[in-house]
Amino acid sequence: MFTIYEVPPDAAEFPEQMGTKFKFWYNDPLRGRTLFKEGRPGTGENWAEKLASELAQLMGIPHASYELARWRDRFGVLSPSFVPSSAELIHGNELVGGRTTAVHDEERLRFYKQRSHTVSRVFAYLKNREDQLHPPRTYVPVDGIKKATDVFVGYLLFDAWICNQDRHDENWGVVRTKGGLYLAPSYDHGSSLARTETDARRTTMLTTKDKGASLEAFLGRARSALYPNVASGVRTRSYLTFELVELMWESQPNACGVWTRALEDISGKNIRELIEQMPEGHMTPVAREFTAELLILNRHRLLGLKK
Repeated sequence: MFTIYEVPPDAAEFPEQMGTKFKFWYNDPLRGRTLFKEGRPGTGENWAEKLASELAQLMGIPHASYELARWRDRFGVLSPSFVPSSAELIHGNELVGGRTTAVHDEERLRFYKQRSHTVSRVFAYLKNREDQLHPPRTYVPVDGIKKATDVFVGYLLFDAWICNQDRHDENWGVVRTKGGLYLAPSYDHGSSLARTETDARRTTMLTTKDKGASLEAFLGRARSALYPNVASGVRTRSYLTFELVELMWESQPNACGVWTRALEDISGKNIRELIEQMPEGHMTPVAREFTAELLILNRHRLLGLKK
């Protein structure tokens, strides 16, 4: 069973300005500088963040660590900082251009309209700095994955697996330290695993005979926050998460193959055992079954793309 850690009631020290959720930094005696982030009630943000962290660990994806937590009467997650005290995190919007979205309504928090956040810009940045940019500092080497670019390919496969549609231009970045430049680990997965769906919708998708209303059809509509190149003024939609993986198989086949084999080693039993560790009250039985089926089906779909 995953532990729910108690954050001391007087812990709040430094409010975090980014985003719309209640959050603050505090000095944890075991973890150092740590972020507490409250999940909005009924949204599934806490369990999605925790499960995504554990799934990244299974796959070998370098990731920010998340633990279930409670501060006073607020439930959330805690996450130790992956940025050393003398370093800085530079977000993707600062690296590849474009504008940061101004957000005023938390229910409409979307970065998907940043059409300057294109696959070609992101990979041009990564490839042009391959001699300077290292994999994340916490990266445990995987055979065949040596460059930061190859690690980022893993992030995109991971997104497709967990149905993460939130890889916008502030949800990836690099860490600049005195010793060099490092790709940031994958972070902020609270919008993954279809955690906003109601149990009624989940039940329908799991049981319907209508192919258009099925779980498979639903997963096939998952979109990323990365765009294709288009002429100025032309409106287009972002790539589907699986379209990005298909692009990666064309442009980065070695990295795609390595990460796909890592996913292949994860069984349905592994997935279900992980979900069973979620404490009572965090996920309904329907949410547990739906999430397991989502991951098993997406894994099958990704392995089907294997060249």
